[in-house]
Amino acid sequence: MGVYRLSFTTGGLYFRECLKVAPLYLELGCWDSVRNISIEENLLQTNTRSSSVRTYREVSTRLQQFSNDEIELLVESSKQDQRYLLWLAICRQYKLIEEFAVEVIREKFLGMDLSLTHHDYNLFFNRKADWHPELDELSTSTKNKLRQVLFRMLGEADLISSGNQMIPAMLSPKVARAIFGTSNSQSVIYPISDADLGDLLL
Repeated sequence: MGVYRLSFTTGGLYFRECLKVAPLYLELGCWDSVRNISIEENLLQTNTRSSSVRTYREVSTRLQQFSNDEIELLVESSKQDQRYLLWLAICRQYKLIEEFAVEVIREKFLGMDLSLTHHDYNLFFNRKADWHPELDELSTSTKNKLRQVLFRMLGEADLISSGNQMIPAMLSPKVARAIFGTSNSQSVIYPISDADLGDLLL
């Protein structure tokens, strides 16, 4: 049983930042070079160097969850598909978020319960904390911050509304085929029905 990574206590989807860094990586092909340019030229437009370093680290770590082909797909896709792809990167990066997407969002969606509440998250978190001391040891403020940022990510990914109602994912067939391939295992992180997914993969 591994330890959950919990470094998502700031920011959100980082849509703008990821779409600045991804093309630069495709151009240079070297993460060290991308890091140097991003920080020295303040590519991410942060107020301080320390903020630039911190933001770049988070953005680059998420993008490195992708293959080069997937980064190209991210850069070339529509804004809607880009948001879905960045949600995929987050779920690959953070096991806790992936499990929430699968065990709570997906299950409620398939059960036609489209309301996502803080109570849903708290029940999920407390259940995980029974088996993961690193969660149980967090302060209340940190726990609340993790929940706040997660819900912000979901909103920025267009997966929930401002009223925390789930929005069915409308991936394009091109992106669905590229990221799911012959297996739909990664589809479980999205609020999408099996029937709709099957239509995308035809």
